[in-house]
Amino acid sequence: MTTPLLSGTDAVRSGLAAIAGLRQAVLAEGPEAEMFLQGQLSQDIASMAPHDSRWSLLLHPQGKISAWLRVTRLDAERFLLDVDEGWADEVITRLTRFKLRTKCELTIAPWTSLTIVGAGALDVEVQGGELELHDSWAGLPVVIVFGASPTADVAAMDLATATALRIEAGIPAMGSELDDSTIPAAAGIVERSVSFTKGCYTGQELVARIDSRGNNVPRRLVGLVFDGEAELTGDVEMTVDGQAVGVVTSAARSGALQSDIALAYATRAVDYGDVVQAGGTTARVQELPLVLS
Repeated sequence: MTTPLLSGTDAVRSGLAAIAGLRQAVLAEGPEAEMFLQGQLSQDIASMAPHDSRWSLLLHPQGKISAWLRVTRLDAERFLLDVDEGWADEVITRLTRFKLRTKCELTIAPWTSLTIVGAGALDVEVQGGELELHDSWAGLPVVIVFGASPTADVAAMDLATATALRIEAGIPAMGSELDDSTIPAAAGIVERSVSFTKGCYTGQELVARIDSRGNNVPRRLVGLVFDGEAELTGDVEMTVDGQAVGVVTSAARSGALQSDIALAYATRAVDYGDVVQAGGTTARVQELPLVLS
């Protein structure tokens, strides 16, 4: 991948850029891989054809999130699970707890990732790629390539810009919005990640129970657009009239909105359009995504 560095979400939205290392991949392989993953993931793995990709939840037995990942069927006995960088070990550890003597091998793929973002992402020629996956960040085309060392002749994107694009699109990340204390419905990812017709899987009970109640949860993921420059390092609490109403989980500077922005979990006391205090300034609570391409 070549320089120059392309910084700022407005620049990427009007151009094209790539960043290495945002994703990791786990391989699940063996004659019982389909059966095993069908009982562990929230998506209907058995109905997937080769090269199909679906977002899925890997849950703890109590229904909290172990990992939010994408599963891709490579062939009859091989699946790739890609997850945020740094979370592949968690995926393997959680799956191994329930694997017992199942004929399914779990390994971290010997690949790195290259994420290409921008209007022309689908047309970029990548060298050294083994697998290419397509995505969309609130309408902004995204291509993720896995391989030994994938490269493309486009500008590099810094991590701050990638984070800002993710927040603009309202995409939760492992370790920020998602961890083993998170109820999936609170993060707003159930609709794209769960099959309600596939049958049983580990952690299903909580997801099904909350869905039957209209996904009414004590807190939900929202967007914040700040009125002034915000101080958003460490744990930042949101308040209204001095009362705590939520917490900021990720923050960045949006070139598209020319404002500081954030993802936050808000309690039921907060509605869209409300003004809250956070990071030493005020912010308006907005529905996600904050920017739609």
